[in-house]
Amino acid sequence: MSDPDFESAPPKVTLVNSFLEPFNNAVATARTCYTSRVIWPSEMDKDEASRDLRDRIAKSTYEAGHHTTLQHSTFQFVIEQVSRQALWSFLHAHPFYNSEQVSQRYVGVKAGSVTRPRLPALAQTLYDAAVTRQHETYAELVSLLGGPCADAFFAVFPARRKHAEKWAPALKKKAQEVARYALPVATHAHLYHTISGLTLHRYHRLCRVGDVPKETRLLVMAMVDAVSEVDPLFFRDLEPQLEPGPPPVGYATRDARVFNQAFDHSLGGKTSLLVDWKVNAERTVADAVREVYGLSPEALDDDAAIARVLDPAQNPLLGESLSLGTLDKAMRALHHPHYTFKKKLSHSADSQDQRHRMTPGSRPSLASTFAGGLTPDVVIPALIQSSPAALDLFMARMGEVWSTIDQLRDLGVADEQALYLLPNAYPIRFEESGDLLFQHHKWTSRLCYNAQEEIWSATLDEVKQVRAVHPRLGQFLLPPCGLRLRAERKPYCPEGPRFCGVPVWKLGLEDYERLI
Repeated sequence: MSDPDFESAPPKVTLVNSFLEPFNNAVATARTCYTSRVIWPSEMDKDEASRDLRDRIAKSTYEAGHHTTLQHSTFQFVIEQVSRQALWSFLHAHPFYNSEQVSQRYVGVKAGSVTRPRLPALAQTLYDAAVTRQHETYAELVSLLGGPCADAFFAVFPARRKHAEKWAPALKKKAQEVARYALPVATHAHLYHTISGLTLHRYHRLCRVGDVPKETRLLVMAMVDAVSEVDPLFFRDLEPQLEPGPPPVGYATRDARVFNQAFDHSLGGKTSLLVDWKVNAERTVADAVREVYGLSPEALDDDAAIARVLDPAQNPLLGESLSLGTLDKAMRALHHPHYTFKKKLSHSADSQDQRHRMTPGSRPSLASTFAGGLTPDVVIPALIQSSPAALDLFMARMGEVWSTIDQLRDLGVADEQALYLLPNAYPIRFEESGDLLFQHHKWTSRLCYNAQEEIWSATLDEVKQVRAVHPRLGQFLLPPCGLRLRAERKPYCPEGPRFCGVPVWKLGLEDYERLI
C-alpha cells in the first residue's frame, strides 16, 4: 500500500501479541470495582442485556476519564520501515512503552533503507542525492576510522595486536558506532513495540502533532487497524485526532542561530549542566530512611542513613541485576532528591538517552532549532575529532547536507520533509530531570566504559556536579565495577568478554578518560 505523501513504503505494522478480549476485559475490570466478586470478560456479552450494560459502562467510564481500565489490555507490535525521526519524536518520547530496536551501534546500515517523502521533481532529485551521499559518507567513515579505532583499542590491549584479525569485527562495530553520526534521521529501523490500549488511544489523539505528523499518522492508524481486526469494539469511543495548535507569540520572528549560540554558551563547555536541585537533599534522604525504620538521628546519623541505601557494602540490592529500588521501602527515600540538567546531545545519543523513561526531558521540535546556513550545526564524536582525514570528510559532507536542506526549503519543501535529511549528529538542546532513584540506575550504567561515548561523557559531567552539591550522596555514584568493588563482589567487571580493558574501579572520576 502506498501513500500520496511518500515515495517510500509506509511503516509496516504487525500485531504479534494481544489480549483475547480487550474491550470486554476493560468493562469487566470496571465492573469488578463495584461488585462483591470478580466479574469475568466472558460475562460481558453472554446476552443482550449484558451487552447493553457493557456498552453503557464503557461509554460512561471513558467520558468520565476513568481510563485505567484500558491499561490492562496490552498490544505487542512489530514495526518496520519507520524512520529514526518518528521513533525519537513520537514513539519513544513518553514513558509508557517498551521497545527492543535494531542498534546502529552493532548492525551495519544498508543504503536505501530510508523514508522518502514525495516531492516535486527537482526537490526529489536533491533529496535522494543527499541521502545517497550520506550513506557514502557513512561507508567512507567506517573505513577511515578503522585505523584510529585499532590504535585506541590496542593501546588498551597491546597483547591483542598479535592477533589483530580476531578483533577486526569488534573494531568495525566501533567504527560503525561513530560513522552513524553521518546518517540521516530518515534512516529506517525495525523494532518490537509494546503498549497498553490506553497509550494507543493517546497515540491516535495526538498523532498529527510533532516533527513528522504524516509518518506518525500512518504508523498509528496501522496500529489501530491491526487492533481493530482483533477486536472491532475496542476503539468504539476513539476520539478524533487533534490538529496542531498555533505557535506561541514571537515564534515567527525567532532567530534559531541566536538561540543555539546562547544555549551552548550557557553550558560553559559541558555536555550537561546541573541547573536545579533540592538543596536539602542529603538531610531529606537521611530523614526518610530513618522514618522507614523508626529511628532517631541519635540512633542513625545522616551519614549512616545515606550509606544504608546507597553503599553497596550495606545495601545488597544494589548488586542485583534487576532494578529493585522501587519495591524496597528504604530505597524509596531516593525518590526525594531531584536534579535538572541543561543538555546538548546528538540526535543519535539522545535517542538512547530518552530510553531512560523515568528521567524525562522537554525536547524541541527540530524545526524550531534548525538555523540553516553555511556552517553545519553538529555534535562531532571524539573519534572523528582525533582523525584529521575523518574530520575533514565529516564536516565537508555535513556542509553539503545543510546546503541541500536550505535549497529544499527555498523550493517550498516543508520542514517536516526537508529535515528528514538532518544527520544523527544534529544537536538536541533540552532540559532533563529525574529523581535520584532513577538517576542512580542511569548514571551507574552509563558510567561504564562500554556505554556510548557521548552519553558516557554527559553522565560524567552530571555525576561530578552532583558530587559537588551533594558529596555524601554523590560519593556512591559509580560505574558497575566500582559498585561491585564496594560490595566485594568479584569479578569487579560484570561484562565478561566485553571488559573494556581499563580497571576503572581503581580510578577517581577526575581520571576517567576514553576515546572509543
